[in-house]
Amino acid sequence: MNVRTDHVTVFVARVDARGTSHEFLQLRRAAADYLAGSWQLVRGCIEPGETAVAAALRELGEEAGLVPAEFYSLGSVETFYMWHDDFIWHSICFCAIVNRAAPVVLNDEHDASRWIPRAEFDAALTWASERRILPDLCRDVLDDGLAKPHLHVKLP
Repeated sequence: MNVRTDHVTVFVARVDARGTSHEFLQLRRAAADYLAGSWQLVRGCIEPGETAVAAALRELGEEAGLVPAEFYSLGSVETFYMWHDDFIWHSICFCAIVNRAAPVVLNDEHDASRWIPRAEFDAALTWASERRILPDLCRDVLDDGLAKPHLHVKLP
């Protein structure tokens, strides 16, 4: 068995139309891509010499064409097993808050995007490892928990 630690997961959120809650972004994997047709968060591998923060910001730009207005390290690591390559993956988790008006611009890995209301997002997540992180993200970042100022990442 192998272990990889060079991976990032980015939960992307924006304020909803009423300004009272949040919505989360999901991207659908293109038909010719790995996990075709599944709805995913922004994810990707850390390149050699790159920090996890830099990788998360790069993946956000590459996959969705977005730049965060606020950015947070969640202090969590998503762990999952992929049977086809016999790897346990440890993925460092982040939350990007983007401007509501910012357009999503997809790369060729994805063929659609959607914004899911916060109250419905748990049910829209494909993977249990993502659902385990969501409550802490909501409490600590979106609901201005005690940890929020300590999780904030100063953007370059």
